[in-house]
Amino acid sequence: MMRLTGLVFCLLIGASAVAQENSPYSRYGLGDLVPNQNILNRSMGGISAGYADYRTVNFVNPASYSNINYATFDFGAETNTRRLKSITPASRYSATNLNISYVQLGLPIRMKKANQKNIFLGVNVGLRPVSRINYKIYAINDKPGVDSVLNMYEGTGGVNDALFGAGLRIKNFSLGFNSGYRFGNKSYSTRVSVLNDTVFHYPANYSYKTNFGGMFFTLGTQLDIKVNKKGLLRLGAYAGLKGELNGEQDVTIETVSYDAAGASYRIDSVFKKSNSGTVNTPSNWGAGFTYLDSAGHWMVGADYEQTAWSQYKFFGNSDKVKNNWKVRVGAEYLPASLGTPLKKYFSFVKYRAGFYYGPDYINLGSNLVEYGFTFGAGFPLKLRKSYYETQTSFLNTAIEIGSRGNKNTNLRENLLRISVGFSLSDLWFNRSKYY
Repeated sequence: MMRLTGLVFCLLIGASAVAQENSPYSRYGLGDLVPNQNILNRSMGGISAGYADYRTVNFVNPASYSNINYATFDFGAETNTRRLKSITPASRYSATNLNISYVQLGLPIRMKKANQKNIFLGVNVGLRPVSRINYKIYAINDKPGVDSVLNMYEGTGGVNDALFGAGLRIKNFSLGFNSGYRFGNKSYSTRVSVLNDTVFHYPANYSYKTNFGGMFFTLGTQLDIKVNKKGLLRLGAYAGLKGELNGEQDVTIETVSYDAAGASYRIDSVFKKSNSGTVNTPSNWGAGFTYLDSAGHWMVGADYEQTAWSQYKFFGNSDKVKNNWKVRVGAEYLPASLGTPLKKYFSFVKYRAGFYYGPDYINLGSNLVEYGFTFGAGFPLKLRKSYYETQTSFLNTAIEIGSRGNKNTNLRENLLRISVGFSLSDLWFNRSKYY
C-alpha cells in the first residue's frame, strides 16, 4: 500500500505542476476557487456541514474527524474542461487540465477508558489547493496618432493550505478545528506593444510578483439526533476566521523583446521596487444537515454557506469581489441490506447526486451566477468477507457539470469536472488478542 501511495502521490504532484488553466475570472480576488470538499462530498453537490463517515475524511467540518474509525489515507485528482464563450468579440475557447485535489491522512486516537464512555478523538493532516490563478488575455485598442496598441494581460499563481485538525466527540455532540499555514503567490503582468508600420517600439512590461503566507483557523460542530428510532439526523455548522497573510511584492517596469522561440527577455529596467504588505482573506460560515434512514439505504442533506468577500484586500487594495452565498443539496443511495450476498457487487456501490447554486464572488457589474449538477459513486475496492479483515477502501468518483455567468454577460464559462479519489483505510495500532 505504501508503494502505491508514493507512486500516486508523485504522479499527482507532476500532473499538478504541468496543469495550465486559462480562466479570465482568475484575474480577480484569490483566483479561481478550487472545490473545498473531498471527492465523496463533491458528488452530492458539495454538502459537508452535517456529513461524517468513519472511513472518509471530511475536512470542511473538522468536527467530523471524531467519527474516523480507521487510519485513512485520502487523496484525489481531477480533470476539468473549461469552455469560454465571448459575445463581443464573438469567440470560443476551451482548455483541459489535470490537477491534484488534496492529500490527507486521518487517524483515530485510541483512548480505551474514554471510548468506553462514548468519547472519541480523531485527527487529520493534509495539503490542498485553495485557488488557482492562470490567465492570458489579449486586447487591441486604437490610439489616435499611434495606430493600434496591443495589451497582453497574464497571470499565474494560487493559494494552498497545509493543515492540521482534530475533532472530539462526547456522546452525540462533536467539536473540532482546523488550523495551519496558508501560503501562495500571485504574479501578474501587463505587456504593452505599439503596432506601428513605420516606427519600431520595444514592448513595455509592467510586472507584479507577490509571495505571501500566514495562519488560518476554522471551527466546526456536529450534533446527532435520533428521529423516532427510524433514522439519524445530523446537524452541523462551521466557521472560518478572517485571515491576514504577510507578503513581499516586487514591482518591475521594463522594456522587453522576444527571441526566435517567442520567449521574452529584458532590454532595460526602468523601475524596480520591493515592498511589504498584507493579504486579507475573508471569513466564512456554513450550516446544514444530513438524514440517514434506519435501514442505511438513503441519506439526504443540504447546506447553506456564506463568505464575506468585502473583507478581502490585496496590499491594501480592494478588488472586484463581493459577498456571496451558496445552497447545496445532495443524496446517497446504497442498495445493499443485511444479508445481501457479496457476489452482488453493485448492491454495495454507493450512488450519489446533487446540485449547487449561488451568486459568483467576482463582481463585474452584472449578476453573475454559479450553478452545477453533480453525480458519482463510491466503489468498494474489496468487499469484507470476514470481521477479522482490517482493510476497507473505496474508489470515489464525481462528475460536475457547471456554468458561470449568464446570458447578459459578455463572457460565459461552462465547466465539466471529473474527479477521482481513493480512500484507503486500515486498522492500525490494534494489539492482537487470543481467546
